[in-house]
Amino acid sequence: MNFFSPDAIRTAAAGHWLARPDPAAPILGAAIDSRAVRPGQIFIALKGRQTDGHQFTADAAARGAAVIIVERDDALPPDARRRPVGVLRVADTRKALLRLGAACRRAMESTRVIAVGGSNGKTTTVRLLHSVLSTRLRGTCSPRSFNNDIGVPLTLLNARPGDHYVICEVGTNAPGEIAALADVVQPDIAVITSIGREHLEGLGSIAGVAREEAAVFRAIRPGGLAVCTADCPELRPLVPPALACVRFGLAEDADLRLTASEPATLPDGRPGLRLRINDRWTFAAPLEGRHNALNCCAAVAVARRLNIDDDLIAAGLLAAEPPEMRWQRLLIAGAEIINDAYNANPESMLAALRTFAALPRPAGRRTVILADMLELGPAGPDAHAEIAQALAELACADRAVLIGPLMAHAAERLARIAPGLPVQHLPDGDNPAAVAAVAADIRPGDRVLLKGSRSMRLERIVAALQQGPHRPVVPAADPAPART
Repeated sequence: MNFFSPDAIRTAAAGHWLARPDPAAPILGAAIDSRAVRPGQIFIALKGRQTDGHQFTADAAARGAAVIIVERDDALPPDARRRPVGVLRVADTRKALLRLGAACRRAMESTRVIAVGGSNGKTTTVRLLHSVLSTRLRGTCSPRSFNNDIGVPLTLLNARPGDHYVICEVGTNAPGEIAALADVVQPDIAVITSIGREHLEGLGSIAGVAREEAAVFRAIRPGGLAVCTADCPELRPLVPPALACVRFGLAEDADLRLTASEPATLPDGRPGLRLRINDRWTFAAPLEGRHNALNCCAAVAVARRLNIDDDLIAAGLLAAEPPEMRWQRLLIAGAEIINDAYNANPESMLAALRTFAALPRPAGRRTVILADMLELGPAGPDAHAEIAQALAELACADRAVLIGPLMAHAAERLARIAPGLPVQHLPDGDNPAAVAAVAADIRPGDRVLLKGSRSMRLERIVAALQQGPHRPVVPAADPAPART
């Protein structure tokens, strides 16, 4: 079946043509940013908070869009009726995008679709999987954290003909979102990387998080596989008894049990980790921390299901490229900045602090810059105080900068239990002068950890450092030139 025929697109999107496309022109792929449109793609005009895609239909047409999907007649690009660009009107472009993704998935007859969910480690696991599977197979994965009702259908729509696999990251902020995305993805394999205190404002508790994430299992196609953490008691009873399941983790009964994990220097000189599974199989990856060793275990489980042998798995893990702002090491003016500020919840922040604590002492100071963990609801104050407790017990910092109103609870706890630790609390993380002052206090030889929720935008500290005089930014450990 050619899903990308004009008739299939119109039926799936539930629209009607304002201008029919050239029936002989190939249609493949989709975009929501007119600047990213490639010839032959579908451009879906979405209405966002700050921009409206309907303003850019002419740009999309000029860049070669084969079909433009709109909600309004007046969004028709100039000369569209005389040019070979199709314009499809629908009631709601965002819903049309989701329907298109679902229809595209149903048309995938020989492509294995893998869903990756969980509280932490989703994007990293997607990257690990893609690196491992691509050693022998051809496939597509979510670009960046495309894990909502926009990103998931775009991932499916941009799979290529002949792909052996597609990896979709699926995320949630509220009850029911995983189930809705899973119905679109209909995975052959579903991965749950971890269960932690994410979005408690909507999900309520760890049990609520487990129920939400486990909704993906109900959408697995017949004969499919669940791959999930063995370390969450609340998740165990939610795996359907008839569903084949591989559990990984630290638990004694894990099918793939992480029996060792340690820092390692990789062959190209980069920092990484070495892990051992079931006291039998050893792998290495350019990642750090036990939490990432567990992500590697999940990738091993999926790869073996798809008949990738262990030698290729090892090569793929070693070649993986970590996502941006996930333990990203930078060297700026002699200071080592570890940018782990893509997002944060209590479990991911605790994991970051433990990994930071395991590093050898730098020449200068160890500084942690931590910002609010959001969407935790009533659990927020206690969760931030818990971070302070861990910070004191790990003794991994010579100074702490805490940013945001919720971090006041951490500052108060530290004042009681670690009075010797210099702590600076900035209630307003949006103050440019405060951000600049924090950056200005970073010295050569320091090692700095940045961790906080996405909307706290801690990467602004990196930007402030970059703007300093004569401060080139380079990776903290440059890979050696590739051998030929």
